[in-house]
Amino acid sequence: MKIKVIPLAALLLMAACSKPTPPGQPAASAAPATKPVATVNGTAISREQFDFYLKNTAGKAPTDLTAEQRAAALDNLIGGELVAQEAEKEGLDKNSDTASWLTLSRMQILQQAGAENYLKDKKPTDAEVLAEYNMQLNSMPKSQYHARHILVATQDAAQKIIDQLKKGAKFEELAKRDSLDSSKQQGGDLGWFSATNMVKPFADAVMALKKGEITPAPVQTQYGWHVIQLLDTRETPIPPLDQVKDRVTQIVQQKKFKAYQDDLLKTAKVEKNL
Repeated sequence: MKIKVIPLAALLLMAACSKPTPPGQPAASAAPATKPVATVNGTAISREQFDFYLKNTAGKAPTDLTAEQRAAALDNLIGGELVAQEAEKEGLDKNSDTASWLTLSRMQILQQAGAENYLKDKKPTDAEVLAEYNMQLNSMPKSQYHARHILVATQDAAQKIIDQLKKGAKFEELAKRDSLDSSKQQGGDLGWFSATNMVKPFADAVMALKKGEITPAPVQTQYGWHVIQLLDTRETPIPPLDQVKDRVTQIVQQKKFKAYQDDLLKTAKVEKNL
C-alpha cells in the first residue's frame, strides 16, 4: 500500500503549528507532553500530528499499518518539514501567493472545524429531511428529453446538414462525420437530460420540438451551431427518499450552517473595499 504525500500547504501549516516555544515564554498546555516522533532542526513533529497525517493519507490508524509503512510516512513528514524550513529560510512564506495560500488554508480548516462543531448536536430530524426532500422534488424539472445533435463551427455548415437530412441522409452518419462534439461517437446521442442541464438556446430549441422532429434552422450557442433532433420525452423519474436520504440530509445541514453564518454576519463589522 502506498502512503500519499500530504499537500505542501498542509505540511507548512503543520510546521507552523510545531515551532519551538520561544525562550522565556511558558508552554501553553498543562498536559504532559508526549515524546515527538521526530525532531527536525529543533522543530518537533508530534505524535498527534503523525497520527493525523496517517489517518488522512493512509486512511488507517497507526496500529493498522506495518512498521515499514509507518517509517515511510514519517520520512514523508520529515522531508516535508525540511522543505518547509528551507522555504522559510528563503523567505517564501512572505511571498504573496504562498502567504495567501497559508491564510486561506488556515481559514478553510477552521471553517470546517467550526461547521463540524456547530452541527454535531444538530442532526436533521426525519421531519426536516422529509420537508427538504419534498422541496427538492417541487423544484425539479417535470420533464426530461432524449435528443441527439450535430455541432459544427458555422451557420452555413449547420444549414447544409439540415438540407442533407431533409433529403434522407442518416443523422448518426452525419454526426460521426461532421460533429465537433464528443457525442459524435454515439451518432450525436446525448442520452436523457433535463432542460436545466443545457444552455438556454439549446434547451429552448429542444423544448420547442415534437418527438422525431429536427430543428428547422441552425441553433447557436457559445459552443457553435447545432442541428438537434428530439428522440423522446418522459416525466422526470422521482427517486425514493431512501435512495437519496444521505444527500438530502447533507443539504439540510448545509442550510443550517448557512443560517449560522448569516447570523454571524448580522453582528459582524464588515468593510468591503472592492
